[in-house]
Amino acid sequence: MDFEGRCVMVSGASGNLGRALARVFAARGARLVLLGSRAESLARAFGSGDERRLLVPADLLDARQVEAAAAAAIGRYGRIDVLCNLAGGFGMGPAVHETPPADWDHLMNLNVRTLLHTAHAIVPRMLAAGGGRIVNVGAYAARAGAAGMGAYAASKAAVLRLTESMSAELRERGINVNCVLPTIIDTPENRAAMPTADPARWVAPADLAEVIAFLASDAARAVHGAALPVTGLS
Repeated sequence: MDFEGRCVMVSGASGNLGRALARVFAARGARLVLLGSRAESLARAFGSGDERRLLVPADLLDARQVEAAAAAAIGRYGRIDVLCNLAGGFGMGPAVHETPPADWDHLMNLNVRTLLHTAHAIVPRMLAAGGGRIVNVGAYAARAGAAGMGAYAASKAAVLRLTESMSAELRERGINVNCVLPTIIDTPENRAAMPTADPARWVAPADLAEVIAFLASDAARAVHGAALPVTGLS
């Protein structure tokens, strides 16, 4: 679990999980490339960058901006050893047959296209460097469909299948690809949305961050294509 001298890129870094993960990696010596949708949100989360922390505002739905972020990371640190794809979103909705195309596009873009753009930008650079680690954030809901969650479950199921496909393609080339499947994450937003629920049963961001860091570490070098449930007490 030592990341001294390694470069870790985190998408969705300014969110609750991103901030927790940045703390975990920083405590273990990593050099961080933190991607967020807006410079203002990155500044609120992390202040200013420094020699060990590069803050990069980027729209992950714009492949050119993701490519520019990857180039900036290589320019600063010379390589990208770990990619953690945290960017994504949740949404309930109507029945599948009533879900408008815009809702499908929204969740597929947030949860799938963002991952594809980072993969396109980062994997070739990892291959050139001789290897790396990729950890994607799926969802426990990807394991089965549920009423009112068709678009969300389908998008997160796509993350799971892409993780497996990427692992099969890259494991012989020095890149481990795995994902985590959390249930409800204990965030202020989720507490506000579900005031009668018991957040003690949810997944703490710090705990999920430790699992992601494990999958990104040498301790998990024999783990390929895993989809690891992280369910707290729920």
